[in-house]
Amino acid sequence: MPAKLSVTSALSALPAVRQDRGLVLGSGLIALFVAMPILALLVMAVSGDLESLHRLSATILPKASMTTILLLAGLAVFAGSIGAISAWLVSFFEFPGRRIFIWALMLPLAVPTYISAYAFTEFFTFTGPVQTLVRTMGGFTSSRDYWFPEIRSLWGAVFVLSLVLYPYVFLSVRAIFFVQGKRAIEAGLLLGANQGRILTHILLPLARPALALGIILAMMEAINDIGAMEYLGVQTLTFSIFSIWVNQGDMAGSAQLALILLFLVLALIAGERLARGRQRFSEVGSSATIRFERIKLSGARAGLAFILCFAPVGLGFGVPFVILSGYASRYVFAGFDPRLLDALATSLMLALIAALVTVALALLLSYAVRVRHTRFMNFLVRFASVGYAMPGTIIALGIFLPIAAFDNFVDARMREVFGLSTGLLLTGSGATLVFAYVVRFMAVAEGSIDAGFKKISPNLDDAARNFGYSRWQIFRQILLPMMRPAIATAALLVFIDALKELSATLVLRPFGIETTAIYIHDLASRGRIEQAGLASLLLVVAGIVPVIILTRTLLKERPGTAR
Repeated sequence: MPAKLSVTSALSALPAVRQDRGLVLGSGLIALFVAMPILALLVMAVSGDLESLHRLSATILPKASMTTILLLAGLAVFAGSIGAISAWLVSFFEFPGRRIFIWALMLPLAVPTYISAYAFTEFFTFTGPVQTLVRTMGGFTSSRDYWFPEIRSLWGAVFVLSLVLYPYVFLSVRAIFFVQGKRAIEAGLLLGANQGRILTHILLPLARPALALGIILAMMEAINDIGAMEYLGVQTLTFSIFSIWVNQGDMAGSAQLALILLFLVLALIAGERLARGRQRFSEVGSSATIRFERIKLSGARAGLAFILCFAPVGLGFGVPFVILSGYASRYVFAGFDPRLLDALATSLMLALIAALVTVALALLLSYAVRVRHTRFMNFLVRFASVGYAMPGTIIALGIFLPIAAFDNFVDARMREVFGLSTGLLLTGSGATLVFAYVVRFMAVAEGSIDAGFKKISPNLDDAARNFGYSRWQIFRQILLPMMRPAIATAALLVFIDALKELSATLVLRPFGIETTAIYIHDLASRGRIEQAGLASLLLVVAGIVPVIILTRTLLKERPGTAR
C-alpha cells in the first residue's frame, strides 16, 4: 500500500513539476525582456569607436561628471538632513501639528521634479513674490541694487531637488525609528544622555542603513531627471546623454556615456548594500507594541520643532501648489486647451496599459519566487527589477536599438517574401513608451506585490495542494482574491509614475503623440510656464494619491500604540 501511494504521489506531482518549470522559464523570459536595454547599451557602446569616447572625455565628460557628483553630494547633505531631522522630531517629540506632519511631510513627493523647478524659478524670479518683497523692504528699484542668489544654477538645483526628494529619507528613517528607536532612546535617557547626544551617538548610527537607503533613492531620482536640469541650466550626465543623442545624433557616444552613468548608479547601490550589510542590530521584543511617551515640547522649542517640520512641507509642496494654482486659475475659465485634453487622454491610456502589463508580469515573477524560493529565482527577480535604478534616458536609449532592429528585420523579410514594406511597426509608437514604463517601474510593482504575498502563509498553498488544487487553481481561486489590495496598490503606483515620467517619454516621444508631461515640457521650454500651470497642477494632484497610499501603508502605526 505505501508503495502504491508513493507511485500515485509521484504521478500527481508531474504536472506541478511542469508548472514549476513553466514559471521559471517565464520568469527568465521576463527578466531578459526587462533587462534588454542594458544588453543593447553594451552593443551600442562597443560598436562605437574610441574617438567618440576620447572627444567626450576631453569636452563634455569632465564638467558633466563633476556637476553630477556635486549635485548628488549636495542632495545627500540637504535632503538627508531635512529627512532625518523631521523624522526625529515627529518620532520622539510631542508638539503642535505633529500628527499632521506625520503624513504632510510626504506631500512634496507628489510634485514631479521638473514641475517643482518651473514653480521655484517663477517664485524666485525678479518679478516673483520673494524678490518683490526684498525690493519693497530695501527700497531697491532694480536688480543691480542688491544681490540675490540665482535659482538657475547648480546649487539652485540642489535646493529644488532636496525639497522634493527628502521624503525618501524621511520615510526610511522614520520606519527604523518606529521599529527600534523607542528602546534606544529609553536606554539613552537611563544613561543620563541629553537629546543631542542621543541623536548623534545612538539614533543616527542606528538609522545609518535607513539613512543611506533614503539618500540613495533620492540620488537615483535626481540622476533620472532631465526636465528640471534643462530648465535650471545644469548639465548633468543624464542631460548630456540626451543632448548628444538628440542634438548631435551620436548614438554610440551617448551609449558610452550612458554606461559610465550606469556604473555610477550601480556603485551607489553597491555602496548602500555594503553599508547596510555591515550593520548588525538586534531587538528584544517588538518596539511597535511599547507604550512610548514622547517628550512634550513647549514654548520656543515647540515653535522651533513646528517651523522645522513646516518649512519642508511649505516649500516643497506649498510653493509649487500655490504657484500652479494661481497660473491655472487664469486659464481655466478660458476653457481647456484641446491639446491638453488630447495629451491627458493619451497619458491616461498609456499609463493604464503600462500599469496592467507591469502588474501582470510582476505577479508572475512574485508567484514564481513564492513557488520556487531559490537563489536563482531571487536573482531573476532582482535582475528584472534593475530598471528602477536606471535613468529613463538610459532605458530609452537601450530600447531604441532592439526595437529598430526588429522593425528593420520584419520589413526586410516582408520585402523579400511578399514585396511589401511594413515600415516601422514599433519604433516611434506608443508600444515603445509602454515598454520603457514597464522596464522603469517593474521594481515598484514587484515590491508591492511581493509584500502582499509575504502576508499570506505558504501553508495555505500546501493545504490547497493536499486537496488536489493545481498551481494555477491555487493562484487564480485562492491567492488572487486575497492579493487584490496589493495588486491595486501596485497598479496605482505604476499608473501615477508613468503619468509623470518625462525622461524616457522625451527621448522615445512618438511622432504626432503628445503626453501631459511632454505638453508641460514643451510649454516650459518656450517660456510659457503659465499656460502649463493647469496641466502641472493636474499631475501634482494625481501624485497626491500614491503619496497617501504610501503613508497609510508604510507609516501606519498599530492600534494601541501612542501616536
